[in-house]
Amino acid sequence: MDTRSEPQNRESGQCVVGLSGTGKTHIALGLGLSACQKGLSVGFVTAAALVHELMEARDERRLLRLQKQMVGYKLLIIDELGFVPLSKTGAELLFELVSQRYERGSTLITSNLPFDEWTETFGSERLTGALLDRLTHHVNILEMNGESYRLGQSKARQAAPKT
Repeated sequence: MDTRSEPQNRESGQCVVGLSGTGKTHIALGLGLSACQKGLSVGFVTAAALVHELMEARDERRLLRLQKQMVGYKLLIIDELGFVPLSKTGAELLFELVSQRYERGSTLITSNLPFDEWTETFGSERLTGALLDRLTHHVNILEMNGESYRLGQSKARQAAPKT
């Protein structure tokens, strides 16, 4: 019999990956709204804006305060990871935040990149591996397949008869 026990109050996360226009942000916003309706604190930010804010806070010596705020959210949604490569410092700051939130709060990340391409964003295999290890420990992975919703809408408009 295995006597080890996992923490009873562990927090989980979500990774929503898929091509542009397949509904990743839509799903993330829906889950965030549902959490808000249940009275949970929710933060929503793009990965690029979050890294910029973390770097600015570090430069202005208010990083600990910002990290405490971000760790305090019951759900933190980080949208569009992978659209913009991160600087070494930015990648390290984002890793530090994810590590601080690990098993303390739920984190939802959307990305247009499959996991094996995240090294391009973070610039380091070691850092990417450590980040993915934390993110994927208690996680649900949603893979959004199919054609872009926006592209489908555009094609439908073009195919509609002109009046």
